[in-house]
Amino acid sequence: MILEQYQLGCLSISSYLVGDETTGKAVVVDPQRDIQIYLDTAKEKGLTIEQVILTHFHADYVSGHLELAKATGAEICFGPTAEAEFEIRNLSDNERIVLGDTVLEIWATPGHTPESISILLFEHADDSAPMSLLSGDAIFVGDVGRPDLLASIGFTAEELGRQLYDSTRRLCTLPSDTRVYPNHGAGSSCGKQLGSAPFTTIGEELRTNYALQPMEPDEFVALVTEGQNAAPNYFLHDAITNRKHHGVFDENRVVDVLTIDAAKVLAEAGAVVVDTRSPEDFAAGHLSGAINVDLDGRFAEQTGMVVGGDSDIIVAGAKGSGQEAMVRLGRIGFDNVVGSIDDYVSELEANPENRVTGERISVGALPPAGEVQLIDVRNPGETSLGFIADAHLIPLGALPNRTSELDPKQPTVIYCATGGRSSIAASWLRTQGFGDVVDVRGGYEEWSKEPADA
Repeated sequence: MILEQYQLGCLSISSYLVGDETTGKAVVVDPQRDIQIYLDTAKEKGLTIEQVILTHFHADYVSGHLELAKATGAEICFGPTAEAEFEIRNLSDNERIVLGDTVLEIWATPGHTPESISILLFEHADDSAPMSLLSGDAIFVGDVGRPDLLASIGFTAEELGRQLYDSTRRLCTLPSDTRVYPNHGAGSSCGKQLGSAPFTTIGEELRTNYALQPMEPDEFVALVTEGQNAAPNYFLHDAITNRKHHGVFDENRVVDVLTIDAAKVLAEAGAVVVDTRSPEDFAAGHLSGAINVDLDGRFAEQTGMVVGGDSDIIVAGAKGSGQEAMVRLGRIGFDNVVGSIDDYVSELEANPENRVTGERISVGALPPAGEVQLIDVRNPGETSLGFIADAHLIPLGALPNRTSELDPKQPTVIYCATGGRSSIAASWLRTQGFGDVVDVRGGYEEWSKEPADA
C-alpha cells in the first residue's frame, strides 16, 4: 500500500493519496485546490487516480475535487447523505473500495457534518484489522471535530454533537495500534485544541484526548462546543461553494501587474486592497484604504475573516507576492484577485499623496483603562488565560459581525497576542469609518511581561 500525506501548514489541512502497488490504482482524499502535487505523485509512482473521496463538505477550504476530476477523469465520492450540484457517487456505510491488495472501508461518522465519513485502510484485502484510519474531522490529534459550524446548515450543535459522540465511540472500537490520520492539525478552527503531530493512534487518543474519556452524551456535547473559536465569515462561503458546480481553479494563472493609479480606479469601483507586508512595514506607509494581512502567516484564513468571498482583491506587497496570494486565496475559493501592485514601495514613494501611515503603540504607551475603547481580538482559548481589564473580547473572526458593539467615534486601541491580528483588525476598522484606531506592538504577550501593570 502507498500512503502519502500532504500537510498544508497555512490552513492546517492534511490530504492523502492512497494507492495499490500491484494494480496502480489510487484515490485522493480531501485534496486541496491546487492539485499538481497529487498529479506529480501519481506520475512518479506510476499510479492512476480513479476516485476523489471527500470525508465531508469542508468549510475551511475549497477542496480540489472538481480540479482532479477534470484532470484525471476520477469519480467524485462523498458519504451516504451528501447532495451536490455536480455528479457524485454516494458511498455506503461499510462499503469496501478494492484497489487491488489495498482496500478502503467506508464508515459513516456523522457529527462534524451530517454527511461525514471516515476511511479504514487495509494493507491486505484479507487483513482482519485496518492498518490506518483517515478520520476526516471526526477525531484529531488531541481533539474531535466541532459540531457547531455553519457547514451543518439545518442542524443544531446538539443534534450533530450527539451524532459525533456515537461516531467517535464507534471509531474507538478499532484496535489501539491503529494509526489515525486526521484532516486537520494545530491552528485549525475546526476544533479548539488540535495537536501538531501528523498522526496519532486510537490508543493514544483514548489515553489523552479530553473528548474521548468516559462521559455521557450531554457532557460530551457541552464539552466540545464550549470555548470554540468564532468561525471565520468565509466558512459559510466555502461550505456552500463545495456543494456547487463552481469554476475550476488555475494555479498557474498570471496575475495582472497594476500601477497605484490603476489600483485606485479598481478600488473606487469596490475592489479591496490587501497589503501583504509585515505590520511594521504597513504602519510605516501604505495605500489609503488598504487592509493589512501579512502573507507570512495564515494569510488566506485571515483575509477571509475580513474580506468577502465575492470581493475583487488587489494584492500589494513585495514583487511576486501577487502570484502567491492568488494561489493561497484560491484555496479558500476567493478567485477574484484582479491585480497586484508589485513595485509597491517605489510606487508609494513616487506617489506620496496616496500614502498614509498607521499608528502602533508600545505596551508602555497604553492609555489608562477607561480612557479608550480597548479591543482584544484573540480567540476564547487565549483570553480564558487572561486579558487586560475593561477590554472588549471580540475575536478577529467575529469582528465584522460585532462592530455594532463598538463606537466608531471613540479612540480605539486593539491588541492580540503579538501584534499580527491587531494590525488586521485596526486596518479593517479604519475602512469601516473608525477614525482614531491604533494597535499594540507586541500585544498581550508583551503586556504580560510587565509585572507592575499586570
